[in-house]
Amino acid sequence: MRWVATRNYYRLVAKARLRREESLTKMKTIMNQIKEMETYGTKIESVLLLTLHDLCHSLSNGDVSPSYVLHAYLEKALDATQKFNCITEFLPECLTQLAELQGMNKGILYGIPVSIKDNINYKGHDSTCGLGKFLNRPAGEDSVIVQVLKKQGAIPFVKTNVPQTLLRSQCVLLYNSLACSNPIYGQTINPHDTKRTSGGSSGGEAALIAAGGSILGIGTDLCGSIRFPAACCGICAFKPTANRLSKIGLSGGLPGQKTFESMAGPLAKDVESLAMCMKALLCEDMFHLDPTVPPVPFNNEIYANIKQMRIGYFESDGYWIPTPSMKRAIMETKQLLEEAGHTLVSFTPPKMYYAMNEIVFPGFFADKGLTLIETLKEDIIDPSLKFQMSIRTMPIVFKKLLYFILKPFSPRIADGFKAMTEIRSVEQLWKHHVAVMTYREEYIKAWGKHDIEVLLCPSVGPAFQTGRAGKLSASSSYTIIYNLLNFPAGVVPVTKVTKEDEEELMNYHGYKNDSWDKTFKKAVSGGVGLPLAVQCVALPWHDELCLCFMREVEKLVKKKKGTQQPLEKSNLSVQADAELLKEQTLL
Repeated sequence: MRWVATRNYYRLVAKARLRREESLTKMKTIMNQIKEMETYGTKIESVLLLTLHDLCHSLSNGDVSPSYVLHAYLEKALDATQKFNCITEFLPECLTQLAELQGMNKGILYGIPVSIKDNINYKGHDSTCGLGKFLNRPAGEDSVIVQVLKKQGAIPFVKTNVPQTLLRSQCVLLYNSLACSNPIYGQTINPHDTKRTSGGSSGGEAALIAAGGSILGIGTDLCGSIRFPAACCGICAFKPTANRLSKIGLSGGLPGQKTFESMAGPLAKDVESLAMCMKALLCEDMFHLDPTVPPVPFNNEIYANIKQMRIGYFESDGYWIPTPSMKRAIMETKQLLEEAGHTLVSFTPPKMYYAMNEIVFPGFFADKGLTLIETLKEDIIDPSLKFQMSIRTMPIVFKKLLYFILKPFSPRIADGFKAMTEIRSVEQLWKHHVAVMTYREEYIKAWGKHDIEVLLCPSVGPAFQTGRAGKLSASSSYTIIYNLLNFPAGVVPVTKVTKEDEEELMNYHGYKNDSWDKTFKKAVSGGVGLPLAVQCVALPWHDELCLCFMREVEKLVKKKKGTQQPLEKSNLSVQADAELLKEQTLL
């Protein structure tokens, strides 16, 4: 029976792969059809080089047509997925939507092609989460986010790859994957280095945007699943406060899990694009389609306000010791902020070891891993997850034994095994929920004690070598803590790994120089030239302030590099660009 089930699974996967190839062929056909609709007198690169802000301006004014923009990104997306395996499915309905744009009001994202993560429902298409059991189960309707995007004039055109079961966003410690690989669609690789992961679980999104195949993408984040891949691929990303956007129509996750807050959020090459996306989504349509979302529109006054801020910062959370390059990224950004007149205050995250081992891990293992095991019951387990699953299914007595054996010389790993056996009853689960609320209050109290407005902290990087990501889940401590606290957070690329960083890495010992530290050192080694990011954080419901802080970091970094900040373009320069583009396209 097991042999028959495995054979049927591979037949199902083979059909899914064939269907994807047919989908990409159709994508190329439609791209050629769009090309024949008009005569183009400009190069595709002219459109691809525009920021979202400038492209929206040109589309709204009629300086460039939505059909040409879609054609440009279809062609670039096809090229990107051939190289990096980003796309799982083409959405041919985009051609119908393109035709419907002519008779609708021009929303904020009028004519903008948008990519969406595999687990975001789109009517008539699967949300597989990398699982065979979800193949051939098309969504009955669009998710609320997709509906709002369409109402704002955006054109969802592809779905992107994820790790099996979205494990990067669902689980941590010993069965989490920082890669982006599943048995159906294979592995997505990093556009900056094909021997490295694009990160997960929004790895397909991050790789596609970094490769230029999409100007704006939507992902989901439960442990850093938007922020980590964005940092790996050198782009920007934002995780809003939970419930700021609708969750209706988002597949995956751990049903019933209440310790961590999952949220959808945007990915793009610059912060202004993230803010525009949030502005477009936080509209009356969103609040009408999902009444559980607080009717709080985007506050542009807070986002656009230029003022001196009091900023907290730290190099290390004390649980996962950062690499020399991660520390340098923080300290260089701190210096730029100080030189710009901001006040920087040293901040120590309270009780991180306690938070990870007494709250984070027990929270994910509260169901003893049964939800995950049941989810993977009829599927072939992806190679990147086999190590984690073998430990997850280990008998409890063995886990307790490993705890006692490892405790003297590898306390972090030992306490991880102990966490798997912590919550055994409803009473203990309720006590755990109380502990979560108490820790949130303690963190906010520490925040207030330092009288800071926002927080600057590390983002794990650079991108890991493929094959090693599956054993480094606990490094998500820098991102998952803000899902636990429900703080809005985003990442901004600030620098690249240098030869000096690589030399200093040779002396890296981490927390206890245990197997996690040694694997981490190997995973990030050889990363000269790869992007590094920092993380920007704010208090709950201060999403606009967090984006404002991210924009300030981005502006200062670009100023240091001697490049012009797109956000600072005057109306005259935007108009000049539009006129030039208008002449080139011969519209």
